[in-house]
Amino acid sequence: MKIRFAIVTLLFALGNILAQDSAAEFKKLDGTWMPVAGEIAGSKFPPAELKAIALVLAGDKYTVTVGKVVDQGTVKIDPGAKPKTMDIVGSEGPNKGKTMLAIYELDKDTLRVCYDLTGKARPEEFATSKDRPYFLAVYERVKK
Repeated sequence: MKIRFAIVTLLFALGNILAQDSAAEFKKLDGTWMPVAGEIAGSKFPPAELKAIALVLAGDKYTVTVGKVVDQGTVKIDPGAKPKTMDIVGSEGPNKGKTMLAIYELDKDTLRVCYDLTGKARPEEFATSKDRPYFLAVYERVKK
């Protein structure tokens, strides 16, 4: 009985630590991000097209604007994973009902994300190719 109680207490404490880590990480990710580089399936994304994209992260919510098209949803992160992971679930717009698996890294005001737009497999590294048709984006935080 004591062992079972100890295990439950440990799991509860671990859950609280992970929630605190996620909350602190979400705070670091909050803001408006503009892509400065990108590639999809091994091909560079045209700079003119990058300029039409904006990403806003606010807590566990995201909004992506591409020109006049708006995509919104939620983000679940695991900052303890190596590499850090993101599950992006669309709730409004062209990705409504879709889940995209991603990895990310944050270095001050630079955010690098590698997405599997199909939702089939999470990328294992920050690279794309014809065999790995992921979308790799490098964002910079918009200064207020």
